[in-house]
Amino acid sequence: MRRPRSSSKQGHGSRQGPIQVPYGPFLTLCIFLFVVLVVGGASRADMLGQAVVRGAACVALAVAALVHAPARQRSLGMVGRLLVAALLLALVQLVPLPFPVWSSLPGRSFFVQAAGNSAVWRPLSIVPGATINAAFSMLVPFTVWTLMRRLEPADWDRMPALLLSLVGASMFVGVVQFSGGGFDNPFINETPDMISGLFANRNHFALFLATGLALTPLWIVQHRSGWAWRWPVGGGVIVMLLLMILASGSRAGMILGGLGLAAGCVVSFPHWHARFGSWGRMRIGVGATLAVTLLAGVLLASIQGDRARSVTRAMSLQVGEDMRVRAAPVVFDMARTYFPFGAGFGGFDPLFRIHEPFALLKPTYFNRAHDDLLELVLDGGLPALILLLVAIAWWATASWRAWRDHPTRWAVRARMGSAILLLVLLSSVVDYPARTPMIMAVMVIAALWLQRPRPDAEAALP
Repeated sequence: MRRPRSSSKQGHGSRQGPIQVPYGPFLTLCIFLFVVLVVGGASRADMLGQAVVRGAACVALAVAALVHAPARQRSLGMVGRLLVAALLLALVQLVPLPFPVWSSLPGRSFFVQAAGNSAVWRPLSIVPGATINAAFSMLVPFTVWTLMRRLEPADWDRMPALLLSLVGASMFVGVVQFSGGGFDNPFINETPDMISGLFANRNHFALFLATGLALTPLWIVQHRSGWAWRWPVGGGVIVMLLLMILASGSRAGMILGGLGLAAGCVVSFPHWHARFGSWGRMRIGVGATLAVTLLAGVLLASIQGDRARSVTRAMSLQVGEDMRVRAAPVVFDMARTYFPFGAGFGGFDPLFRIHEPFALLKPTYFNRAHDDLLELVLDGGLPALILLLVAIAWWATASWRAWRDHPTRWAVRARMGSAILLLVLLSSVVDYPARTPMIMAVMVIAALWLQRPRPDAEAALP
């Protein structure tokens, strides 16, 4: 007796491996990014959100391995190589070293005296627990990288809208905070009366909004359909994002917001020009003039109404009293002390308390160097500096290639990734956004946009 044809097909499909689910990888990525948005807005290791987001990362990785199809590309790509190198660098710092080797490392004399005659093997990291946490924090970028590599080509076009929706959700929470409604997020370390959305730090919140300002112009004209409702909605989103950055109190956010909006307009210009034809430049110029005038009026009204905390904090800033400026010489001295091997990832807080002079003592503590590039060198020494320079060099060369190439859909998306990474890099000079899980996820998405090879059959924009 012959078997039914349907069961034969089912049996053949079961031997092919993972179960095929429509929109599976994209749906998994959407759910994971939403979880990261809600619980992954803090960088402190003792926050409840860290355990939740890493647990969600493990579940997403298991789903990707058991349910979704394998990655379309077998090679790691530059983004994958950088992630692996960063993880290996943290793991190497946990390898125990003989006491004579460990004691001869730069900056260990104080700890040698404290150890006394206890000549046990010790890792390079002075605070091993913090370095272990740093290694586990790589779960989030690895998960996003794994899921992105399994997306269908059409899913890549949906990513700007997905990121913009996440920005909008965080902005909505910021509006609730601004209105005085209050929003207690148990997963992050919030500061009372601070407008920071779903983030613990208003600077990180402002950076997230700045990425939304970069994405909105592209979202308006990315698709042929829906133009009649996209441009008024997108214009309203831009106004709300700018007002929320001003209300957040982030001084760096004002600069990043302006740069993000300018980058979004420049990146999306090929779409605008292709849509409006040969006379599109004049139409775009008139529209841009009206939009700038409207935005200037709204922003001036916000400032006059004393609703722009960022402007108020910028005008009242005294550089000599800013803790970042006062602590910078101490951090530079620490980096020089532990160079070239570094002090170990994640250990800045306890190490700074050792080196902190009496003139900087105050009731609150200095949790980070507020210069992530410098802190990276302090933690990882020369290897971390080399890895950082390699990453910046790759970003520069890939950006040059994307901007030089013909404006295909791939090139426009790569340019957007380049712009978002630039915003994060500039923010890292005065803060530490890349240590927040949500910003980690955004960085990986932007880097993969910048890295993704151009399809051979892809045509120019219509």
